[in-house]
Parts: sequence; C-alpha cells; structure tokens
Amino acid sequence: MKFKPPVVKNETYEMTINDLGTEGQGIGKINGFTVFVENALPDEIVKVLIVKVKKSFAYGKLVDIIKPSEYRVEPFCSNAKRCGGCQLQHLSYEGQLQFKRKKVIDCLERIGGFKDIKVDDIVGMDKPVRYRNKAQFPVGMGKNGVEIGFYAKRSHNIIDTEKCYLQHSINDEIVRRFKEFMVENNISSYNEETHKGVVRHILTRIGFKTGEIMVCVVGNSKKMPCSDKLVEKFKDIEGMTSIVFNENREKTNVILGSKVTTLYGKDYITDYIDDIKFEISPLSFFQVNPIQTEKLYSKALEFADIKGDENVLDIYCGIGTISLFFARKSKSVLGVEIIPEAIEDAKRNASINGLSNTRFEVGKAEEIIPMLYEKEGIKADVVVVDPPRKGCDEAVLETIAQIKPKKVVYVSCDPATMARDLRYLADNGFEIKRVCPVDQFCHTTHVETVVLLTRN
Repeated sequence: MKFKPPVVKNETYEMTINDLGTEGQGIGKINGFTVFVENALPDEIVKVLIVKVKKSFAYGKLVDIIKPSEYRVEPFCSNAKRCGGCQLQHLSYEGQLQFKRKKVIDCLERIGGFKDIKVDDIVGMDKPVRYRNKAQFPVGMGKNGVEIGFYAKRSHNIIDTEKCYLQHSINDEIVRRFKEFMVENNISSYNEETHKGVVRHILTRIGFKTGEIMVCVVGNSKKMPCSDKLVEKFKDIEGMTSIVFNENREKTNVILGSKVTTLYGKDYITDYIDDIKFEISPLSFFQVNPIQTEKLYSKALEFADIKGDENVLDIYCGIGTISLFFARKSKSVLGVEIIPEAIEDAKRNASINGLSNTRFEVGKAEEIIPMLYEKEGIKADVVVVDPPRKGCDEAVLETIAQIKPKKVVYVSCDPATMARDLRYLADNGFEIKRVCPVDQFCHTTHVETVVLLTRN
C-alpha cells in the first residue's frame, strides 16, 4: 500500500520546532512526519503552510509564531529574510554560537561515528558585524534603474542593498558611487539571459590593519568603459590603493575571469594576520574575517605545540597564510596548492616576511603529496590540512597515514566532510585530542573548526 504523508500541500498546521538543520531551517514533526521551516527556531510553537511534500519530509512556510524562542531577536538588517547572505539573524548571537558548536558535535557523532569527543567552547566575536574584508556585489538593472547588492535566496534576483552589516562600512560608499558612475556614463549591466551588457560584479577588498582598499570591476568586455572617469570617481576615497578591471566574457556563474588590468595604483593591497604581511590580489584567496582568522590560526598553532625543530607539511596551503604562521616557529614548512597563482603569492609572501625556511609546490594534493613521498621520502612531524568544503581526497589521507606524522592539525570549513575525514584518520593510526569551533562567518550557518590528532 502506497504511503500517504500526513500533511497536504497548501494546508496550514500547528507544530513545535525541535531542532535546527545544517542550513538553519527549523525542524519539527507533524504526526511523526518531518517538516523543515525556514526562519523557525527550536522550542517555538508555530503555524506553517505546507509548500512542498516529499516522500519522507515536507517544507513549510512560517505563517505565525504562537510561542517564540527565548533566543529569537529582531534582525538588524531589513533585507535579512529575503537575502541569501545571512541565515541566522533572527537567532541571538549566543544562540548562533550554541547552534554551531552543536552542529560540529552532531557531525562528529552522526557522520564520523565518534562518541564522547570533547568539543571546546566555540570562539566567537566581540562585535559580530562589519567583519568581512571582501565583498562581491552582483550588478543588474531593475525597474528603478541600476541595482547593486546580493542575490535573493535560491535565485539570481538582485536585492538592491544600500548597507550590508557584514561588510566593511566603506562598501556602502563604494556602492553608492558606483551607481552614480554607471548612471552618469550610461554604463550597462550584464544580463545573464542575453549575455549582453558590461558590468557583472564589483569586488572589493579591504585591509583591516593597513586601511588599504581595492575596487575590482568585473566586466563582460575587453576594456573598462570610461575607465578614467571611474578612477576620478574613486581615487579620493581615503585608503584607495588599487582600482582594477577583471575581464570575464564567459557564459558562466564563476565571478572572476583570469585577466586583470590595473587602472589606478597597485595591482594588490597589503594586510596583516598577526604580524605577517600579505600581498592580496583580486584573484588571491584570503580569509574574509581577519579578526577571527588570527584566532583560528593561533588555535591551530597552539594545538601543534611547535617547539622549533619540527618539519611541517601544509596541504592546501593557498597563498601561504597558515604556512607562514607556522614557519615563524618551526624548522621548515612545505606548502602544496593546486593554483599556480596562489603558489606564486605564497613564495612572494614568504620573501616579504623574510621566511626562508619555506618551500612551495604546485599541483593537486592527491597527486603531488604521494609523488613527493615516493620520490623524495618527505617526512613531516606535523601535517596541517585546510581543505576546501569537499574535504580531503582519500589519496591525501592515505599519504598522511603513510608519512606517520606525530600530529595532524585539521582546519575545516565544513564539519560534515571533516567528520568523514577524521574517521579515516582515526581508523589509520590517529586519535582525536582537541576540537575547537571558531565562528568565522557570524549570522550564517557556516562554522570553522580546528582539530588536533596525534599518532597512536
């Protein structure tokens, strides 16, 4: 007999929310049937309209809050419910920290199969606003003219945004001036359907410690129209260091193309993590929350407990941020990264900081690490991994097990793939000793985690 869900689309129900999902949706049950409700919080009694029914769960739209959570707050941004950038503004910051720590614990238990793993208190921010040093604003045309802001949830409809409270405040002025520039010079915006028009995105980077500013215009053309007027519009902003044009004429959702032309100033800005100086180009990967990044890397260094005679292997090293952090304390650091430009940045950043005990190799980690192990017999006392969201390739984990370092420091941006990888390492000679979440992305569902493993 075919199963019939106990809820019906377009019908309204009263329910209790018991938990938060990994994407921040409230989760509850109606007659034992799971229902996900956006913007609902645990311990709330709510009225929901069922909008989609699947075989084993349904989605509900929040209609009314009959009994609110003690952690419910009024979002500080008027666009919070529509914008895809923040998922948790309706949850107090204390509640967000609790949710993220629980998310890490749940992944370790459910995906990794670990029991009784002690997870440290999450490292939060004193002021969890205006913390991002990088913004990527899509540009489009709406009923009222030029629109610059962020995409609405699950769409490419732009929400025109005068202020984003996660971005550095100078972005408010940059967006305002760029709108004026487009109107004054009749500059068109890119249309994703017709692939016509010029301006696709504005990317900004801010040096929190140096005050240096970069504005990068991403365009569907070989050159930036009215580039001299663009420079005049922006160069008097205090700290303006670099104005560049990035050419992206591909029919793609990828924001940046590979060709960058400098229109004003330098082709990079500089900033610091702790006392380490970095040159940051439009294409560089650099952590977006410099305040928490310093805490994150300090925690990784604390876990590694470097004494000075260790050889460190940094896998997925990017532009060398963690590598240089460790190089100040260790005997040597070998960094590996797939992106050639990032490796060049890493080498230059090592040189800038006078760290000659570093070596950087370009290639896929799952290929180059085994190759270096087989051909050179590379050894490491400490292995640091900071993989992308998809986690480590199994070949990387296998090679780590073969190298047999005394310690592995795993820095994660996704607790689900982290738990999977930790399970592999735990089954191949390593034991989890410390776990510490860090709130790198306040008011979103994302969480960073640092884990220390030692070899049995």
